[in-house]
Amino acid sequence: MELKASSRRVQEALGTSGADFEVRVFPEGTRTAAEAAEAIGCEVAQIAKSLIFRAKESNRSILVIASGANRVDEKRLAALLGEKIGRADPDFVREKTGFAIGGVPPVAHREAPVTFIDRDILNYDSIWAAAGTPNAVFPLKSAQLAGLTGGTIVDIKKE
Repeated sequence: MELKASSRRVQEALGTSGADFEVRVFPEGTRTAAEAAEAIGCEVAQIAKSLIFRAKESNRSILVIASGANRVDEKRLAALLGEKIGRADPDFVREKTGFAIGGVPPVAHREAPVTFIDRDILNYDSIWAAAGTPNAVFPLKSAQLAGLTGGTIVDIKKE
């Protein structure tokens, strides 16, 4: 299946990383972590979901790459950032990342976000991340995530 423009942008960004990543398209959709895990045939926890938050004072985009099984502790995120955060609406997400909610990848954002990585995702050797559209993903090793994104590994799971 041919890649849409946004997935091609992700594939190109991945190509510059020096590792061999391949964007894959699933007709049944991968919009949510549960849908992605079902389409791929992996555990929900192996889905690296990219969540965008908005820093209230600076208006920066904050990317949290979380295990698909976890919810983000927003108070902890704000403390790590040192700034109050808020939910990002679809327009903010598209403006800052260049992607629509449901397909936001961990790379190739229009504006570089402040990135935090959920430590729990490192419990899995192989993980999957969104690749620009609600039905495109790419596999990678969890150990590659920090180098690929420049993210900081943190304990961010809501208990």
